[in-house]
Amino acid sequence: MPQSPRSPAPRARPRSAPAVAGRPLTKKQRRRQAQRLPSSAPRPWWQAPYALGGGAAAVVALIVVLVVVLTGSSVQAVSTPTPVPASVLAAVTNPSASLLTQVGRGGQSGELSRLSGSTVLKDSSGRPEIIFVGAEYCPYCAAERWTMIMALSRFGTFTGLKEMSSTSNDVDPDTSTFTFLDATYSSQWIDFSSTELYDRNDSPLQTPDSQVEQIFTTYDQPPYTASNGYPFLYIAGRFVLFNTSYDPAILQGLSWKQIAADLGDPTSNVTQAIVGNANYLTAAICLTTGNQPASVCESGTIQGIEAGLNAQATVGS
Repeated sequence: MPQSPRSPAPRARPRSAPAVAGRPLTKKQRRRQAQRLPSSAPRPWWQAPYALGGGAAAVVALIVVLVVVLTGSSVQAVSTPTPVPASVLAAVTNPSASLLTQVGRGGQSGELSRLSGSTVLKDSSGRPEIIFVGAEYCPYCAAERWTMIMALSRFGTFTGLKEMSSTSNDVDPDTSTFTFLDATYSSQWIDFSSTELYDRNDSPLQTPDSQVEQIFTTYDQPPYTASNGYPFLYIAGRFVLFNTSYDPAILQGLSWKQIAADLGDPTSNVTQAIVGNANYLTAAICLTTGNQPASVCESGTIQGIEAGLNAQATVGS
């Protein structure tokens, strides 16, 4: 029986780490376990994260061809990191305050697990630590980066972000996204650590340090997350991303510029998904910074989401 995107599976490891009986995981195994779909968005049959039979695959291929022909558009995939146009960068890192307020929760759930305990994990300078583990080929990571970049940009500044596409050989192929490889993040409020385990071609890319590996090993499993895999997002010992916060199918067939243009419309499904979940992440981070900076954390939108997050039952011991 094909594996559900939320079914338990061996944890996604760097290729060099031993798997079952000392054997490395295959590409197919890693792709399958990296499918972390938001619980509120069940997949239709044509987007199921497993191999299709020959007849079904032919139907899907025909549908894709018809969509391209009828709309006259298709996404040009990016296989190597490419500079982000200023208009795209501005849309995702500097949305207007009125847009953030208009969207609010955006009908989203946030998909965050609240961890037990009240200790905030901080770096040596006293800043809460935000940790991400993903892979460039992963379409679910592709969707999540839009939300993460928007939220984190409210607390600091990214430099060196590049455009990237998810793999062509998975669900939601060639999803327009970014890569954190070689990007830097500066903030007086939080510390952000990212690890892109594999590139778009599923080749090893980065290796997590010992602290990240320990946190990833501990929390990348139920009940903290819906299943083993990525994207993995850990917010300073207080929250973990339970599932991808929205279905990457929302971005299917859209270029970076098209997504950026959508982000100007508060009624767009793209905007509701990205901005709504970015507001959830912002609120979760604010709960680790003592609601600093006030200009971000004391808005009515963020305070309302904070109240909901604080009311959640905790998971873990």
